[in-house]
Amino acid sequence: MGTGDREQAQARARQEADRLTAQGIHGIALTWVDNAGLTRVKSVPTGRLAHAARRGVGMSPVFDVYLVDDSMTTSPHIGGPDGDLRLFPDLGRLTVLAAQPGWAWAPADRYAQSGLEHPACQRLFARRMTERAHGRGIALRMGFETEWVVTTGGTGAPRPARDTPGPGPYDVTPYDTTPRGTAPYGAAPGPRYAGTGPAYGMARLVDLSGYLADVLGTLRTQGVEVLQLHPEYAAGQFEVSVAPSDPVGAADLAVLVRETIRGVSARHGLTPLFGPVAEAGSVGNGGHLHLSLWQGDRNLCRDGDGPHGMTATSEAFLSGVLRALPALLALGAPSPASYLRLEPSRWAGAYQCWGLENREAALRFITGAPDDPGAANAEIKCFDPAANPYLLTGAVIAAGLAGLDAGLTLPPPVCGDPARTGREPRLPTSLLTALEHFEDSGVLREALGDPLFESIAAVRRAEAALFEKATPQEIAAATRGRY
Repeated sequence: MGTGDREQAQARARQEADRLTAQGIHGIALTWVDNAGLTRVKSVPTGRLAHAARRGVGMSPVFDVYLVDDSMTTSPHIGGPDGDLRLFPDLGRLTVLAAQPGWAWAPADRYAQSGLEHPACQRLFARRMTERAHGRGIALRMGFETEWVVTTGGTGAPRPARDTPGPGPYDVTPYDTTPRGTAPYGAAPGPRYAGTGPAYGMARLVDLSGYLADVLGTLRTQGVEVLQLHPEYAAGQFEVSVAPSDPVGAADLAVLVRETIRGVSARHGLTPLFGPVAEAGSVGNGGHLHLSLWQGDRNLCRDGDGPHGMTATSEAFLSGVLRALPALLALGAPSPASYLRLEPSRWAGAYQCWGLENREAALRFITGAPDDPGAANAEIKCFDPAANPYLLTGAVIAAGLAGLDAGLTLPPPVCGDPARTGREPRLPTSLLTALEHFEDSGVLREALGDPLFESIAAVRRAEAALFEKATPQEIAAATRGRY
């Protein structure tokens, strides 16, 4: 980042600070997402925003090797107490947080003291891959689905609640919540859920209608366009989908949407759980990624000669993503808890295959209505909310461009549940297996660069060791409330 760029950012930040001060905003939360998938933060008073835009805010690079439990590992390039980075807010994403009076938010890019890009900055990686695609004449539109489980009383053994008055405790829990073993990772009796009732049922929306309306209203106030919100399968589980954006913007929105849900939940006395599973044995939370490829105003996912109307560019790109899925799981299903979710016949995408509107395929293709040219897209279903969204958007682009370079074509689509046919390859069933595929991927190593690649691998290896002796329920309890 050059001196001229910083001076321009400082001047703009002064204007923004004046505007925010007039609105009663006292502090700005500057966030980044680490390799364990946790959103970390430094905040500055509104009056210091201009200084932050000019000089950055200090933060140790060691957070690139933090684990989900806040312990640390090390890697060949990053680790230990030495060094410092500067966080620079992206003023174009500056947002007043409607659920947190007095606060605004901006995602941050990380640079070295010298002004050079930090080689392990995940957000800058996503930007580089976006620019790489632009160099090939391709623009990507992406969007994340956010799924969460609503509880009351915390992440251990909270009591259930409902939005509207009702007789007695609303106490319906379909899963065994008895603690198993010694629970060394803080496992407690499982959560009781707010908004119980049938899967996808109107009863759940009614029970929490005030809360969900507040989620919608708060997102709208923040300028986030919501496409849909609905109850999901598991007890107390909901999903919200937002309009697509550029890859970096989509990752920013994933962070903003999650923190907005967290803020609204706190106002309602509720706790949102974004972990891959709230309970071992239950259907987990997905973090599905939708994407489409564009050249100007043309959606390359339709009006072509390939499968179901794909253009050759779209088919080759999606073929590259499909080929790389075992390695991409180390980024998109990055926790030992992820593999408690990634089970067959749960719409989690446990098999390395694709299909038209097939919710069991890891890669689901959606044609959309004939008169809606923007609707055609692909959905990657095997990812979950433990993932760093910036790593995901960037890595998916890298894998897709590699497919384009190789001129790949898709295999035949799969109809029905691949678990019943037994013909499709199963995706990795453990984090260590996914890590082996990741470490063998020359495409991802080149795209990420050694410092970021090795720090990711170190975190994955350390988290696998951390939970090596834990029971499934202990893993779920230790991770469900961390993301």
